[in-house]
Amino acid sequence: MSLRRLSLVGTVVAALTLTACGQGAEKPESASCPGGKIRFGVEPFEDPAKLTPAAKVLAEALGESLDCPVELTVTEDYAAAVLAMENQKLDVGIFGPLGYVFAHKRAGAEALASFGDTEGNLSSYTAGIWVPKDSKVTSVKELRSHSLALGSVGSTSGDALPRQALADAGLKKSDVEVTYAGGHPEALLALVNDTVDAAEINSQQLASATDSGTFDPSKFRKVWTSDPIPNDPITVRGDHDKAFKKAVRDALLNLPADKVGEIGALLDVDPPAPLVPVDKNTYQPLFDLAETLKLTEKDV
Repeated sequence: MSLRRLSLVGTVVAALTLTACGQGAEKPESASCPGGKIRFGVEPFEDPAKLTPAAKVLAEALGESLDCPVELTVTEDYAAAVLAMENQKLDVGIFGPLGYVFAHKRAGAEALASFGDTEGNLSSYTAGIWVPKDSKVTSVKELRSHSLALGSVGSTSGDALPRQALADAGLKKSDVEVTYAGGHPEALLALVNDTVDAAEINSQQLASATDSGTFDPSKFRKVWTSDPIPNDPITVRGDHDKAFKKAVRDALLNLPADKVGEIGALLDVDPPAPLVPVDKNTYQPLFDLAETLKLTEKDV
């Protein structure tokens, strides 16, 4: 399946400049403030209305720590975030694990930190496929001739892993009517509104939708779940100076839990906890998945 190529035009959902002192002006360039500001992008793994204010707390804290204005952007889709970093429009970015694979290949993105638990361990989540409680489907193999809503092209849990599950069950692309709903919340709503027979719902979206009352798990059944996936990495563009990379890494790892907790909660990390260090090796299973699915740079 070919993933669509997207331009950066019109992909920004939200962009705002944040500083420790609340002013939008750029500061003099320094090792921790190249170009006078830091451009921070976030993939849209949650409804932007929830994601933007949560990401703003983290971005403001990073700006205060580095004494540098932070320009926050929540992109329209996963591919746009990768392309923005490749085109040097982003300095720092939060990617889904598979998005990080592409960002690493295209922009040399380096994983610095991710969301930890209160014991200092890296948190994780799972992909899942759900059906109505009264559905006759009890396994992935039985999705043949049924419709399945996936989240977004290029998503780890909302695209790649469910498609791998279909392949592992011996199903060809033509055996299942796969549609992309536009995001995790949209895929869930497609199932709730009875417009598809099955939908991907990852553990993060499950927790968020259950808490908000938009999903009642008792009315549905999970027929497949993935192995644990390491949570989203915060990355820096690979061509930046080593001093800047170290400054960002140190700042992220020293942020207090309350500055991380709001966006962490959207990733089903609760109670709040500080970020933990990660690197490319942490996400090697996702590099292997991209190889297994034969995903290439053209797919973004």
